[in-house]
Amino acid sequence: MELISSTKTFGGWLKRYKHESLSVKGDMTFAIYLPPQAENQAVPVVYWLSGLTCTDENFIQKAGAFKKAAELGLAIVCPDTSPRGTDYPEEHDSYDFGSGAGFYVNATVDPYRHSYHMYDYVVQELPHLVEEHFPVTQKRSISGHSMGGHGALICALKNPGCYQSVSAFAPISNPTQCPWGHKAFKGYLGEDQATWEEWDASLLVANAKEKLPLLVDQGEADDFLVEQLKPEALEAACLAADHPLTLRRQPGYDHSYYFIASFIDDHLEHHASALK
Repeated sequence: MELISSTKTFGGWLKRYKHESLSVKGDMTFAIYLPPQAENQAVPVVYWLSGLTCTDENFIQKAGAFKKAAELGLAIVCPDTSPRGTDYPEEHDSYDFGSGAGFYVNATVDPYRHSYHMYDYVVQELPHLVEEHFPVTQKRSISGHSMGGHGALICALKNPGCYQSVSAFAPISNPTQCPWGHKAFKGYLGEDQATWEEWDASLLVANAKEKLPLLVDQGEADDFLVEQLKPEALEAACLAADHPLTLRRQPGYDHSYYFIASFIDDHLEHHASALK
């Protein structure tokens, strides 16, 4: 791994690294916050998945999470949102597909199937890398925002026993039924919509082998709420499957990092409770 930067904050260290990824067949960048407790002992990890157009830097610069993470003794790992350095047709043409929009799936359609395996990267490769090179335990939790909220939910639902807890801010809850999901899934997975279903949290809930409680915050003033996010679909699915869900609808809040910063402490405490 190549160290890009190292900054001390709240007694711990925020570091950014670049490394060669086998999953995406190219270089990837991630950030890790190590709390002060990591100087003397291994600490648990919260993985944060960011949304459309983001990199690893959006969360570390805007969420205001490190004071609470230092208090709770949590490491936070922030991967990028897609492979970089490729130049496929249409890859850089829009904000909601291709570069910065990997959707945390394993692509099966040419040419994206050659490198857009963000699901494998997040679930398998990155945790193994982190656990090998940093003072962390194998206890993991996962969270994210928007596209990353979708990613956090599907990673937890598809991998029983892998995560101690899961949460999401304004997740794309039912991507098979929204424009963002249709565009991404068609481009990465092809025309057969039956193959899309294994990447939709609202559909995965019905057959989840582990009923890990879901914590979701959703701003009621979110411009994407009705057309793209569809929390009511996740709510209905959890009710039908008797899957524990805490869905907090927050009046006046939008889709921005101001919303995330307002409630990130609650989510970190949720994860700390499960991790410890």
